[in-house]
Amino acid sequence: MKRDSLELAVIGSGPAGLAAAVKARQEGIKNLVVFERDERPGGILRQCIHSGFGLEKFNEELTGPEYANRYIKMAGDHGIDIELNSTVLELDKDRSIRVVSEKKGVRDYACNAIILAMGCRERTRGSLDIPGTRPAGIFTAGQAQRLINIEGLVPGREVVILGSGDIGMIMARRLTLEGAKVKAVLEILPYTNGLIRNEIQCLRDFNIPLMLEHTVAKVHGEYRLEGVTIAQVDHRRNPIEKTERFRSCETLVLSVGLIPENELSKTGGVLIDPRSNGPYVDELMETSVPGLFACGNVLHVNDMADNVSLEGELAAEGARLRITGQRSVSDQMVDLKAGLGISQIVPQRCSKKQDVWLNLRVKKPMGKIKVKVGDIRQKTFVCARPAEMVRLKIPKKAFEALGPDITTLQVSCEEA
Repeated sequence: MKRDSLELAVIGSGPAGLAAAVKARQEGIKNLVVFERDERPGGILRQCIHSGFGLEKFNEELTGPEYANRYIKMAGDHGIDIELNSTVLELDKDRSIRVVSEKKGVRDYACNAIILAMGCRERTRGSLDIPGTRPAGIFTAGQAQRLINIEGLVPGREVVILGSGDIGMIMARRLTLEGAKVKAVLEILPYTNGLIRNEIQCLRDFNIPLMLEHTVAKVHGEYRLEGVTIAQVDHRRNPIEKTERFRSCETLVLSVGLIPENELSKTGGVLIDPRSNGPYVDELMETSVPGLFACGNVLHVNDMADNVSLEGELAAEGARLRITGQRSVSDQMVDLKAGLGISQIVPQRCSKKQDVWLNLRVKKPMGKIKVKVGDIRQKTFVCARPAEMVRLKIPKKAFEALGPDITTLQVSCEEA
């Protein structure tokens, strides 16, 4: 089979992939292609019709489709080739990919660099082991969102939502606006698992009941969902006996977490961090395989599309340096380890050659926190919560001051 050559291949045309492609073209990379398996670019933003996007990137509030359209227009203005309905089947360690599409069939490409921007998928009922029957009426939050916002279909009129992720809370509001009755939002944790602004704007403002430390213990119904048994959970998140009660409903919406789409990454030999479920990367988003970069939700689940786009731009900068030979495989790296109070950290290593943006998640809700990176101390003036990313910048000079012998830095936090 004939193999074509590319300077850069971008896999995925969501906010991360489009931002990476635009930045790469601006940096002078001409021979690049974006591969997208869907029929339109934009990724998940196409169905996120609520506002709240673009506040950091464009200094204005946009809806998801508006935010995506900004980058689609920029890609068009720069003449970037976006191949739609094209699925990348294989990724090899030598940076070669195999792509299939209806129009062009199966093709192989040899790439100087590849940016992985495949996004993530939702956890389903199958991963939760909820007892009961298998009736119609059980949807993931993203599935319900697509039905309403793109297909124009309301999945049900009496709804229980399991999980308080951002999309779950947004869908509670969306279903209410469409005339459905959201009887409860259940959360197994003692705190919500999404942004605090969504808790206020989507649940409190619409008087939607939020039941913390509760879960669905059983599903009822033969053909269509007839109701669920809800129960309180203990500190081990197991249902407590004699706390069960039946709640009638015809629709159950699951908002129980996202999983980065890294099956393709693994075939390319990329090492995966079990904490973030995404690749190990450095400050320019390069993975353990030289020339392979990852950004956006395939790297770690982000709170905001603005941050996803920024990661795409960093990956494009790293790809440019790798393509032009300005990055050396022998560059000395410093490993960044998650320590006390930190559940995950991205990037997991850095070269000490430039400023580093750290993306952290704490293990439990905290007030103002002090983050310690080795002997570097940084204060953040936020109320840290596990669902909200903590981002802080470590200057290049601070790393240089640690000396050349430092190979590992532990990142920890404590309440200020």
